[in-house]
Amino acid sequence: MVTDKITAIVTVADDGGSSGRLREEFDILPPGDLRMALAALCDNSEWGLQWADALQHRFAGGGPLGGHALGNLIIASLWDLLGDPIAGLDLVGRLLGARGRVLPMAAEPLRIEASVLGADPDAPDAVTDILGQVEVATTPGRVLGVRLNPDPPLACQEAVDAVYDADWVILGPGSWFTSVMPHLLVPDLREALVHTTAKRMLTLNMVMNTGETIGFSASDHLEVLAAHAPELHLDVVLADPSVVTDDGDQLRSTAQSLGAEVVFADVADADQPGAHDTLRLAAAYRDVVE
Repeated sequence: MVTDKITAIVTVADDGGSSGRLREEFDILPPGDLRMALAALCDNSEWGLQWADALQHRFAGGGPLGGHALGNLIIASLWDLLGDPIAGLDLVGRLLGARGRVLPMAAEPLRIEASVLGADPDAPDAVTDILGQVEVATTPGRVLGVRLNPDPPLACQEAVDAVYDADWVILGPGSWFTSVMPHLLVPDLREALVHTTAKRMLTLNMVMNTGETIGFSASDHLEVLAAHAPELHLDVVLADPSVVTDDGDQLRSTAQSLGAEVVFADVADADQPGAHDTLRLAAAYRDVVE
């Protein structure tokens, strides 16, 4: 084990599926990504694993409960009872025996907006503004940049404090424009990422050229990050060798411009193409941190 003192800071812009329905009906933070992070941090015991499975259980059918994850309903209920999103998430963490803490990156639900080139197949050279995480994540065009609404968003103070208190801050992996970049668009959180004394590591995805990053190379991902937060310094960029379809020297050069060295590690999951192997990724983190 590298550490059990983990704080996962999660985006709160999801507007699809169960999360989207709950945020619209009750005007709450979308709970789905927070639920996923809590389940991932569950204690590796029969109790923890059973509760993680329960949180992830999704109701079938076309009725009012159809499509809802049980964990989303539990989280929404606790928020209603306690009147405090952080206290509700901490209580679910205690139920799971979570080895760490899960926090929202903002204190209010957010909307992602993106400028996209070629979103309309009939106008491939036109730039279109697209609203919503689901729409941005599934656009057939090339995302040029993202922003958040409201602007500026109100940061979760506990998340800001966690960044300042950290030894290491790890960005990624995740959907680049809808899960990773949004953290840099919350001013107080971005300031914390820039000024923290923690070391900073960026984990590249296992798949580069797909979905919202169609046409992107590994170095393009770093350039996008630099464009959204030019003052951000990195120490390490962690990449599986298989993702570097462009010249490895280009990736190293772009990383160096951000102050980082590139560390290559075999972190691919042999059974799930495009996914990280959690044990290999943990080992790579351990090697870098130590």
